[in-house]
Amino acid sequence: MTDLRKIIIDGNEIEVDPAMTLIQACEQAGVEIPRFCYHERLSIAGNCRMCLVEVVGGPPKPAASCAMQVKDLRPGPEGQPPVVKTNSPMVKKAREGVMEFLLINHPLDCPICDQGGECDLQDQAMAYGVDFSRYREPKRATEDLDLGPLVETHMTRCISCTRCVRFTTEVAGIHKMGQTGRGEDAEITSYLNETLDSNLQGNIIDLCPVGALVSKPYAFTARPWELTKTETIDVMDALGSNIRVDTKGREVMRILPRNHDGVNEEWISDKTRFVWDGLRRQRLDKPYIRENGKLRPATWPEALSKAAEAMKGKKVAGLVGDLAPAEAAFALKGLVESLGGTVECRTDGAKLPAGNRSGYVGTATIEEIDTADTILLIGTNPREESPVLNARIRKAWLDGARVVVVGEAADLTYEYDHVGTDRAALQKMVDKDHKTARAKNTVVIVGQGGVAEADGAAVLGAAMKVAELTESSFMVLHTAASRVGAMDAGCTTEGGMDKAIEGADVIYNLGADEVEIADGPFVIYQGSHGDRGAHRADVILPGAAYTEEQGLFVNTEGRPQIAIRAGFPPGEAKENWAILRALSAEVGQTLPFDSLAQLRRSLVEAAPVLKQVDRVPENEWQPVPQGKLGDATFRNPVRDYWLTNPIARASALMAELSARAKARTDAAIAAE
Repeated sequence: MTDLRKIIIDGNEIEVDPAMTLIQACEQAGVEIPRFCYHERLSIAGNCRMCLVEVVGGPPKPAASCAMQVKDLRPGPEGQPPVVKTNSPMVKKAREGVMEFLLINHPLDCPICDQGGECDLQDQAMAYGVDFSRYREPKRATEDLDLGPLVETHMTRCISCTRCVRFTTEVAGIHKMGQTGRGEDAEITSYLNETLDSNLQGNIIDLCPVGALVSKPYAFTARPWELTKTETIDVMDALGSNIRVDTKGREVMRILPRNHDGVNEEWISDKTRFVWDGLRRQRLDKPYIRENGKLRPATWPEALSKAAEAMKGKKVAGLVGDLAPAEAAFALKGLVESLGGTVECRTDGAKLPAGNRSGYVGTATIEEIDTADTILLIGTNPREESPVLNARIRKAWLDGARVVVVGEAADLTYEYDHVGTDRAALQKMVDKDHKTARAKNTVVIVGQGGVAEADGAAVLGAAMKVAELTESSFMVLHTAASRVGAMDAGCTTEGGMDKAIEGADVIYNLGADEVEIADGPFVIYQGSHGDRGAHRADVILPGAAYTEEQGLFVNTEGRPQIAIRAGFPPGEAKENWAILRALSAEVGQTLPFDSLAQLRRSLVEAAPVLKQVDRVPENEWQPVPQGKLGDATFRNPVRDYWLTNPIARASALMAELSARAKARTDAAIAAE
């Protein structure tokens, strides 16, 4: 434990860690210090000078509180604690002077600026600035940058805080932005006018304290005070990022991150942030029935009776899609099993062991990555499968962690030891002497690219064996947001998906759009978008998307989280659990609940682990026996990051980003 140091801030004596900066110490004392360039998750730049404070007995000028540590302060003449003042006349005058300089070239764009209403510069100019300007010369103007289709730039507004430069370099791991020129000619630019190719770039919109970087798709569509804000959970990957969905009327206008140190810190991926235009397009807003090979709109009673008629007395198989909440998966299991059928959620063929939580979730938490000495990645490309988790691995690497990869080589934004791409490399890891590794803090992460092949169970067993030999924590990185919750609810069949649908007369498809269903069975599709599943369906029952109903989602580390409804489903679409409840009454096997609360009660009785909302339950270690590994090389499960689910495929912006990503890789090959 570090010895604490006494310090007096504005007359209050507090004890703080001497390694803290003054801005952190002031925060701990409950004193607000204005800042533009300082951000707790980025390195210290000390270049905006807004956080000036007076150090009594120190130099006769104000000090930047973000760049000075408590241990650098001198005690008083008789050993009294150092004194810091944050509201003295010297500080007030200094802040007014800094603000006046910052506003010298800043345009009066507030009425048309998208940052208006949530702008740090506006707020701090009102709180700490002066109500006049002595500047009479012409203002400087700079050209705007083209950073791509996501971030719109108005560089004349830029105050050179360099947050965007530090974020892209340190967190996102791309070296594309920097500052050129000096004095009045200094400007933030991208090297060779390149666009950004990171899937975390949208975070610079949140970081920008002025309106220099704003969201291109959201530009000029709404003001912050018009929006209804709902705190919910993201489903674009299995990380379960905490998000805020802002709606205007029934439309989702934007999606922003919420801070959660245990999951996504305060970052979200670009797919999470910009996928909202897919929530408006290609929506299923009324039931459909296929007649003479063509789908025709139908009423709810008609569609439900047609579906019930098809299911009665037949062999039914249920498939749980990647975006279904745990309640809907559990309701489907109740309905299909009451008819003697089977339900399966591992629609990509992943060989994950039912009932063994240490095998399909693991024992590691996401936070453990921060303090790891070694991170072993098996059959996964976290940059594509979970960009925010990848940023966390990069942070550990910057702190000195060693990253080892068994699988496809890819640009992960950090250096790693690549030990091979095939199963033989994994076997070598199992056979290796791990004496030295036991003393280290190791995390083993196995991806769906490893476990979704024919020898997936053997790969999982080998990965667990390595975790056992190195005495490390183990994590399964999922790609589907619903998978862990559906497995907790027991939506699995012995022998996997092929066994579940073998000989089925009717397939009830709950949003499983990544699955090709062969001709033959009668297909009932329940989902939100007119995607692959709807094209194959004989009856379509329109459901709600993830922003339109309450639901439990369990993330890749096994943490149950509740998604809150931000809007309502379009047209005649209904919440997923309600459709299944209505259908069960038609079939004559009425499910034992009439409300979401009753359904959730049944669910947590069946799976008590889901009671622990926003906590990571400890899983008992049950190693999967290692079978014979095949000869195949590892393939990453995500082939096109931007188009992995029906909501993303309905988004025009995601289609553009996918085309740009493809053009970039094609161009690179041509240049060789």
